[in-house]
Amino acid sequence: MDGRETRAWPISPAGTLAAVVGPSGAGKDSLISIAMAHFSERPDVHFVKRIITRDKDAGSEDHTGVSAEEFEIMRLEGSFAVHWDAHGLRYGIPASVNEKLALGHLVIANGSRSALHLFSRAFQKLLVINVTARPEVLAKRLELRGRESSEDIRRRLERSSLEVTGDFNTVTIDNSCLLADAGAQMIALLEGVLCESTAQPQ
Repeated sequence: MDGRETRAWPISPAGTLAAVVGPSGAGKDSLISIAMAHFSERPDVHFVKRIITRDKDAGSEDHTGVSAEEFEIMRLEGSFAVHWDAHGLRYGIPASVNEKLALGHLVIANGSRSALHLFSRAFQKLLVINVTARPEVLAKRLELRGRESSEDIRRRLERSSLEVTGDFNTVTIDNSCLLADAGAQMIALLEGVLCESTAQPQ
């Protein structure tokens, strides 16, 4: 069912899990791509390939597509560090991220605001990167995708909030204007996390 979350797995040690969240049209995937290019030579920075119950060629996100039956088998086998249901799909963060976090590395994942309480239980050091844009900018971007009518977009934006609710370590990046500017903010934020991790004893 949409919005139904399932249980998370035990807390992971050491490194930081950065969960990138935000409404459709905010540019999460674009900012993650910018960060991937910037940190491509860093062995201590990892970008998660989510496991989702949809075709691997569907959507703009590079993900591993599985059937609902395959996902459930993986869940029962303990293959996920955290998993949740939303929008009629099931999403999972592979348990292998815990190996990277145990080394004190930085892991970046495309997350969900509705599942942040699960992320908080699963990851000892969680940074929430909330990517937003002004409502009129979001509406324009969603219109350009051509997947929804203007009225559907208006109702969607009225229902959704641009804020992250809950007691999380959250940094907001406004991606209303130049993508390059928001990308620079993203990189600076992640660089700061790396500096903090190297300054602290493991």
